[in-house]
Amino acid sequence: MISQHSYFQQCLPAIQQLHDMNFTKEQLLQKDFLIAQERELNMYYSPHNDYINPDAHIVIAGITPGWFQMKTAFKQCVSSLSHHQLEQVLYETKKAASFSGTMRVNLIDMLDQCGIAKVMGINGAAELFASQRDLLHTTSVLKYPVFYKGKNYTGHQPPIERSALLSHYAFEVFTHELSEIKNPCLIIPLGKAVENVLRKLSREPSFSRHTYLFCFPHPSGANGHRKRIFEEHLDEFTEIVEDWAVKRKS
Repeated sequence: MISQHSYFQQCLPAIQQLHDMNFTKEQLLQKDFLIAQERELNMYYSPHNDYINPDAHIVIAGITPGWFQMKTAFKQCVSSLSHHQLEQVLYETKKAASFSGTMRVNLIDMLDQCGIAKVMGINGAAELFASQRDLLHTTSVLKYPVFYKGKNYTGHQPPIERSALLSHYAFEVFTHELSEIKNPCLIIPLGKAVENVLRKLSREPSFSRHTYLFCFPHPSGANGHRKRIFEEHLDEFTEIVEDWAVKRKS
């Protein structure tokens, strides 16, 4: 289903002008795709978080799409527009761009070590991004790409709570999206800033039915502490996944 907060139709004319382009920052980080500005923060449209899978059993949430994901999303979107209906375009775009690149490779490895494939009855976590995509919903606490001083926003400067723009997307837009998910899910927040948002939401009655994999490190290759933190919590993660699987079947 298509998110109620989608800017797709508004941005479609500009997207259709992107044929045969290199998808550079000059072409994408421009006024036609600018959603909002707040001091040194800029939020731009990207088409890959506009598709919501309400039937998902696993939700993986990042902080905000980075430049690499944004570029991948626009490439896939432009390619799909000539072949598919709107909802399928946005589905294919999400499938291609969500946590794309080495981040997805790391993430799949971490999910496999947690035993997620085993409890889901699939051959490996890679299938969640391919043939078993219907089991997964990927998203971002900040739905669209946010840049701070022209660089990917990491969740720290400024903190989400100190920005009216970021707070609106984290605690209103994202909350609405999460409420669309029908099943009691295993929710995996990637990184500390996402975890802080979801810890607050998890205390609300409507979100307490979900199981949260807190302390899960961000899978980015740039996260030098990833492996150490993951290994320290792996037994805990495995136990949480197994408990969720039992609860899911009961």
